[in-house]
Amino acid sequence: MSTPETQAPEAASQPTPPRTQSNGGGDGVILRVEDIHTYYGAIHAIKGVSLEVRDGEIVTLIGANGAGKSTTLRSINGLNPPRDGRITFKGEDITNRSAHHIVKMGISQSPEGRRLFPRMTVLENLEMGAFQRDDKANFPEDLDRVYTLFPRLAERKTQKAGTLSGGEQQMVAIGRALMARPKLLMLDEPSMGLAPIFVEKIFEIVVEINQQGTPILLVEQNALMALDVAKRGYVMETGVIALTDSAAALRQNDQVQKAYLGIA
Repeated sequence: MSTPETQAPEAASQPTPPRTQSNGGGDGVILRVEDIHTYYGAIHAIKGVSLEVRDGEIVTLIGANGAGKSTTLRSINGLNPPRDGRITFKGEDITNRSAHHIVKMGISQSPEGRRLFPRMTVLENLEMGAFQRDDKANFPEDLDRVYTLFPRLAERKTQKAGTLSGGEQQMVAIGRALMARPKLLMLDEPSMGLAPIFVEKIFEIVVEINQQGTPILLVEQNALMALDVAKRGYVMETGVIALTDSAAALRQNDQVQKAYLGIA
């Protein structure tokens, strides 16, 4: 179990990297999920979910444990493809594409629980994020970007990832995903297990990454923080989308306030 952090990562300014360009269509939709049904064996986990992410957006998917949020991401990234429905990315059908092909197309994920290589160094973990890239000449530029976003990783680049604190490991997980130069970044529970001051900084960095031109699909149990940074949101319950609206409207929704924001 990770030790709660008492010191937040330093914020740092940096040059804006080249913006990603979407060719998902005239409506700006870069990811479209249409009526997907995903199973674990005979268990019907995802039941007709539809959602979309437009270029430049942060879109959040909130809900209780077991609602199907992470399974939705696994359906998108090819680890657990849906049996029915359709997923398109930048106008191309990726429903039955392999996970490694989807990464190469430009979808990168920071997974729940971080899933680092604990015996490898911070730098080696970050290098793994760029494993499938063909433009190795841009590697130093992207590594500098990660180190600017997360200065602490530069200080610990030769340290084994498994010896880092929980917050530092989360930095590595997000940094590794960024090393793929994603056209869409998916974040699965980035605040899980972190001290409150670290949660705030992680979300500040999420916003900064988005402002640099990367659309983000954010799965998060901390609904208040997620809705604060997102433009639009989806509320998921037992494998279905129960509500969808702008993030501002969802924050004011009575049902959302009672179930997820702790407002009676």
